[in-house]
Amino acid sequence: MTHRIFGSEMSPYSVKVRAYFRFKGLPHEWVPRRAENDEDYKRYARLPIVPTVATPAGEGLQDSTPIMETVEAQHPEPSIHPDDPALAFLSALIEEFGDEWGNKLMFHHRWWAEVDQQASAQTLARLSAPHGSAEEVAARTQFILQRMTGRGHFVGSSAETAPLISAYYFELLDLLEPHLQARPYLFGARPSFGDFGLAAQLYECSVDPTCGAGIRARGPAVLDWCHRMLEPRNDGAFETWDSLAPTLAPILAYVGRYFLPWTTANAKALAEGAESFTVDLPGGPYVQGPQKYHARSLAALKARYAAAADAPGLKAILDAAGCTPWLA
Repeated sequence: MTHRIFGSEMSPYSVKVRAYFRFKGLPHEWVPRRAENDEDYKRYARLPIVPTVATPAGEGLQDSTPIMETVEAQHPEPSIHPDDPALAFLSALIEEFGDEWGNKLMFHHRWWAEVDQQASAQTLARLSAPHGSAEEVAARTQFILQRMTGRGHFVGSSAETAPLISAYYFELLDLLEPHLQARPYLFGARPSFGDFGLAAQLYECSVDPTCGAGIRARGPAVLDWCHRMLEPRNDGAFETWDSLAPTLAPILAYVGRYFLPWTTANAKALAEGAESFTVDLPGGPYVQGPQKYHARSLAALKARYAAAADAPGLKAILDAAGCTPWLA
């Protein structure tokens, strides 16, 4: 039986779920999200988002992480979770980091500079009308530009935060590059939960002008990984922490410096009913409006940590990375 994935080539979460189905070897059909598929799509979508997966049983699954968790329970092999409970949690932490912080880096740059706005809007326009005339695509491009360029507030994109977000992006590339020069995937010779979350965001960065130039210049091994993750393979075992630590520990420290303080401040602002929040991050204060989804995902991450906290070695790893205070 075949799953159907309603998605978009410009949606990192759609690319993430498709890569997962490819890795699992599960029969599936890619259904581009556009007008001619709308009626079919609405039969399965509770919310107007992609990806939406129509299961062989006729159910609709949405939101990339729950989709993967549901399918993983049904098809556990080959597993995307290391057997070591500490590494399994670290992989889940990076998956969450990719979905939330990685998306901030991608979305800001995609809709900030004019060159990226024009390129992204035109690509989305053509995807929605693959056989449309030049005039139709141009009109659709302008519609998308007007709709999307005003949405930067969702990721805290502003004139004040723009240079900070670019600095975050390049710092992350510089940390990932040596780690991925030494192995095909984040945790070894097969993709983990974390690979799917982060690689999809950086793959989308790679197809846009500004971030694409940066990743080609400073992260060729990262770019190879992004492309590898489009058709991920099981080429062996996960590594141990001892072999991963020299280059993975600095990446976890980045998560502890930026992502966890930011998502914690967001959750606090929501709880207090604040219209915006400021969090002191390396490089300067970061200001944005709170978002509900980030708070829900942080709560899920904390619950996952509570279940894994006694895993041998985990607390020492997270302590060294500065992550523990934000997860407890």
